[in-house]
Amino acid sequence: MKLDVLAIGVHPDDVELSCGGVLLVEKKNGKKTGIIDLTQGELGTRGTAETRKTEATHAAKILGVDIRENLLMADGFFQNDKAHQLKIIEAIRKYKPEIILCNAIEDRHPDHGRSAKLVADAAFLSGLRKIETFDNGLAQEAWRPKYVFHYIGDRYLQPQFVVDISDVFEAKLESIKAYTTQFHNPNLKEPQTYISTPDFLEAVINRSKMFGKMIGVKYAEGFCSEKMIGIRSLDVLIKENT
Repeated sequence: MKLDVLAIGVHPDDVELSCGGVLLVEKKNGKKTGIIDLTQGELGTRGTAETRKTEATHAAKILGVDIRENLLMADGFFQNDKAHQLKIIEAIRKYKPEIILCNAIEDRHPDHGRSAKLVADAAFLSGLRKIETFDNGLAQEAWRPKYVFHYIGDRYLQPQFVVDISDVFEAKLESIKAYTTQFHNPNLKEPQTYISTPDFLEAVINRSKMFGKMIGVKYAEGFCSEKMIGIRSLDVLIKENT
């Protein structure tokens, strides 16, 4: 299946937190969307790999994505090397996305920044036809997405562009709350973590409000790009009701 937008996150819930709104918007626009998680989040303090898998499946249904896969890399210990690049290249060539969304280059969690470089490198290498990869025994064609955009995670970064997600924000929140072991849940007898406090979800909401304020809407998600973004007409900058 060819995808228009492929979101890649290190841990199940990275995508929901940072670009779930854009996936919902693009699905409403008739696009094919998907998620690839690099790890199972098995080192997380709360929950298990099994519970995260169940939660990720639930969240995927809320986001309406066409596919969700897990590459089963080692949480905390994957590297930006040939073996890991090839895994991502195989996924990119399998789904041929026009746009990839992935973790921020800079973030409090070391996995996030490391994966940002890993995904960006793999996206470039995926376009080199002399790199051979296979899917179910069949040789894959080279494919390079038009853009790799880095969604903004926990650390404050100035976005290069933001996307209005006001109409889908409640569904985005619902997809985040699908991770009942990870976020605030007073009924769960697990150790308290940075992301399990009520203040964390409040911060996610406030960040979306702050990005929305930048363009005069209620909620938005922010992104950075290492590649210059070009447009064919100034008309794309004209918003309705302005």
